[in-house]
Amino acid sequence: MTKNIIISKIKEVKTLAILPHVSIDGDALGSSIALAYAVKELGIEPVIYIEEEIPSSYGFLPGIEFTKVYQGEKENYDLVLALDTGDTGRLGKRIDIFNAASYTINIDHHMTNTEFADLNYVQTSSSATGEIIYQFIKMMGIPLTKEISTCIYVAIATDTGGFRYSNTTSITHQIISDLINNGVDVAEVSQLLFETVSLSKTKLTGMAVQTLEILENGKVAFITVTESMIKDADAKEEDCDGIVNIGRNIKGVEVAVLVREKENESYKINLRSKKYVDVSIIANKLGGGGHKNAAGCTIEGNMEDIKQILLKEIREVL
Repeated sequence: MTKNIIISKIKEVKTLAILPHVSIDGDALGSSIALAYAVKELGIEPVIYIEEEIPSSYGFLPGIEFTKVYQGEKENYDLVLALDTGDTGRLGKRIDIFNAASYTINIDHHMTNTEFADLNYVQTSSSATGEIIYQFIKMMGIPLTKEISTCIYVAIATDTGGFRYSNTTSITHQIISDLINNGVDVAEVSQLLFETVSLSKTKLTGMAVQTLEILENGKVAFITVTESMIKDADAKEEDCDGIVNIGRNIKGVEVAVLVREKENESYKINLRSKKYVDVSIIANKLGGGGHKNAAGCTIEGNMEDIKQILLKEIREVL
């Protein structure tokens, strides 16, 4: 029922904006562009407002022209859709666009979603928001072009870790089969997504490995990335992506933590678990959110105190 209402709302508006979460990833971006392609087929000119430049690893995606880095524009849209966004904090400065809209819709798959819009559709059983957007596009009767299929494929492939994570289901594979039948070049997309890294990221990864700490009888791994390391490697923020998995992949480790130093004694925390620990509970306690096996938050303070706070929370769930 909710899906039908959302489709009706989309079809009746003249102006529409799409807002993926800050620190955009493959699911948020791929889902947004796929939906933008679909909406355009309905005769609506959509805009995807993003908070920062698109990471170079996603530069190959079609439909980048739909995106626009938000510069504080004062726009009033008939409809604004927040995609893959757990709460309003993840909208960043674009909250002004969201609040000014005549109507808002929230489409997501995170268990920690706060259902902050006029209409909310949160399907936690989906591996990615890309799966949900696929369902909407099929219901709209819009053909799965190669462009749409590629964007949804990237959305799902990135949020499932290349279909290796426990959120991958039989439905996931059924959807992927349909996308491949509609033109996705799996080998090319996989090579660009998972097998291509910059020299700066390689240098940064090497530095990060040197900070690795194994704690709690081998069950916890901590990795640190500082501002000076970013500078020395001539790296970008996007080059931090995936480094936390180095710790997660170590035999015996259940929880891996990446502590990323930001400005003004602020630290971005990435949490990953392998099997039984729900890191979204930890992230939620600390003002963040996410999934059972992948979550994050931002904490202010000093490095050592933050490590102890995180370790205390982790010990309680090990």
